[in-house]
Amino acid sequence: MDEIMTVNKNAGTVKIMTGKNSRQLYEHQVNAIAALNKIDAQDNFGTLVVLPTGAGKTMTAATWLLCSAVDKSKKVLWIAHRHLLLEQAAEAFSRNAYSEQMVHTTNFTYRIISGQHDKPIHIKAEDNVLIVSKDSIIRNLESLDKWLKNEKELYLIVDEAHHATAKSYRKIIDYIKTKNLSLKILGLTATPFRTSEQEKGLLGKIFTDDILYKIDLDTLIKKGILSTPICESCNTDVILGDNLGLNAIKSIEQLDVIPEDIAEAIADNKERNRFIVKTFFENDSYKKYGQTLVFALNRTHAFVLKALFEQYGKKYGIKAGVIVSGTSAEFIGINISNEENQRQIEAFRRGEIQILINVNILTEGVDLPKTQTVFLTRPTISAVLMTQMIGRALRGEKAGGTKDAYIVSFVDNWNSKIAWVNPESVLFDEDNEFVNKDFEHKKRIVRLISIEKIEEFARIVNETVDTTRLESLDFIKRVPLGMYIFTFIDENNMEHNHQILVYDSTKDQYEELIAALPDLFKELGIEDEVIKPKLLSNLMAICETTYFDEDMIPAYNKRDIEYLFKYFAQKESAPLFIPFEEIDRKKVDLAISAREIVAKDMRRSEQNNYINSMWEDENNLVKLYFGNKYFFKRQLEIEIDKALGEFEYVLEEENVIGEERDITALSLQEICRQVPAYGNQLKATVFEKAKTTTGQYRCSDCGKTSPHKALFQIDHIVPMSKGGLTKPENLQLLCRICNLNKSDKQ
Repeated sequence: MDEIMTVNKNAGTVKIMTGKNSRQLYEHQVNAIAALNKIDAQDNFGTLVVLPTGAGKTMTAATWLLCSAVDKSKKVLWIAHRHLLLEQAAEAFSRNAYSEQMVHTTNFTYRIISGQHDKPIHIKAEDNVLIVSKDSIIRNLESLDKWLKNEKELYLIVDEAHHATAKSYRKIIDYIKTKNLSLKILGLTATPFRTSEQEKGLLGKIFTDDILYKIDLDTLIKKGILSTPICESCNTDVILGDNLGLNAIKSIEQLDVIPEDIAEAIADNKERNRFIVKTFFENDSYKKYGQTLVFALNRTHAFVLKALFEQYGKKYGIKAGVIVSGTSAEFIGINISNEENQRQIEAFRRGEIQILINVNILTEGVDLPKTQTVFLTRPTISAVLMTQMIGRALRGEKAGGTKDAYIVSFVDNWNSKIAWVNPESVLFDEDNEFVNKDFEHKKRIVRLISIEKIEEFARIVNETVDTTRLESLDFIKRVPLGMYIFTFIDENNMEHNHQILVYDSTKDQYEELIAALPDLFKELGIEDEVIKPKLLSNLMAICETTYFDEDMIPAYNKRDIEYLFKYFAQKESAPLFIPFEEIDRKKVDLAISAREIVAKDMRRSEQNNYINSMWEDENNLVKLYFGNKYFFKRQLEIEIDKALGEFEYVLEEENVIGEERDITALSLQEICRQVPAYGNQLKATVFEKAKTTTGQYRCSDCGKTSPHKALFQIDHIVPMSKGGLTKPENLQLLCRICNLNKSDKQ
């Protein structure tokens, strides 16, 4: 049988086209390339180019690389995290290869590597440009060996560089650095982020030269390169917040994920769906909106909207298409391939379909210049996601797009339970970046605290839970000092936006734990971005017994520690801490208000007026912080009782007399459980006894020293099985290896 050949669409040779590129660069692109040419004189660099969506960041980078790298036989490694981004990059290289600028070569080769393109094993030494997915190359780093052999210089491009904070990128970079070549790293992003001191710890590990070139949206709008956004807000009058439980609120506020039952209820709401579609067609609005990109809530929602758009649009000759993330939509009996997604995108580009409905796929990186309008039918709490969705319609007239862009948001009634981001709140600040306004940012922070306060309220009104110790605490100690804020990707590729509230009771413990994480991860050999469940459980046990105890008021949350470890496994950096001094803790300290009520000897009617004025004051944070008026009033009454000296902290009378036993006969763990204060005192004594003059802790066996408690364990000198007691003179500090060796010998 004759050998059958086929064409590999994921690799090929690009012939340099004769003449001049008809797609001319804009002034900002020319300036960006000039800046890149200047830094290119360095042997090594790591820098960022920040261009808003629609400003042509991919074309800018590809044009520069074709001249500075490919034409000089230098290799390019382009990394992205989405398949469509890989294909867009390959297209940018092939469409902009012209002889006017590329004078030394007549052709070059490229290869796309991902789970849906070519495989790493097919990489050839002669490939000039490798365009790879991060996930595919991280598992096959050795496949780069033959490609990098004998190379003295490499250009590494990180597309959508705001995602580059995960240590997988650093692992790729570190591997390449072992090849002893000059490494030139360029990060591309349209998503705004700040290079504050706290955030530099993440991006600064890759982009050591910070931002090389940046231009703002306002400038590009004035130049006609980007469209002028026109925001329209459409109230659906659909009530969705009435039965929203605490878990649902947490899921939305912390993960930007609407729980499935609520999402399905929204997707199935016939009135809401008809309202969305009618908005497009009524009063001939379809003529104004033109090519429209619809962001749907989920796959079910997308197909319901498609059917309605085509039903209403039939007489106007308007067609709709759907694209979804992933490869299938099994639960609605529809299979959607990436090829089908691409066909729908191309049909939208050509104007064959006027409405493209998508789910989690067209937020970044895909070029759709003729998009005139975006319909935001899914709410979000993420300013970054809102920016990316808005950006899909911002390609201006001079860039082949439109003069005006319509941003149409559909607003439901959630009874103020969720701090949704709306297009109007994602505005230009003094630096003309898309950011949340300060007041909105402040409200969001307090709203996050309020979720925890609602949970606390639920415990207090539950008569089966004893909360007298919590209520007896000085109220200001129940107000957080601040919060750690961070984002990580879980094992199911779901993004988590998490916050850890920090109180007087946990502040020092979190600071010690976070400082110890680098050494602890190194000692336990944790290198992967996803920690295996058994190891994660072990890690949590180590840190809980070392730094936390159940006697803390307010208590720590085990999930907070779990998520902190998952974050650190990916980012290897301390999370950002936001102190609450900026929202003035005293404004929500009810002890102050209670003392004022008592000092003025207010009558009941005066108290009610005072309480109502506090609750309704828009400049006060009380309503945001407490979230529930009944909870607020009850807490204030307790503080009034305290101010009057009428609050009693009553311990329930114990009617069982247990057998007395010497506490030293119990294990340290059991002592900490039964008598936390004494257990903590014992631990502190052992650590203090093992401390060196330089403040380090020393292993009693091997002499290893470290400033971090988590690297050590407290152990009995004479084992309890041989009569040893749990008292200071029989306790020692061992490093984990020595303690493990001792256990093996016993």
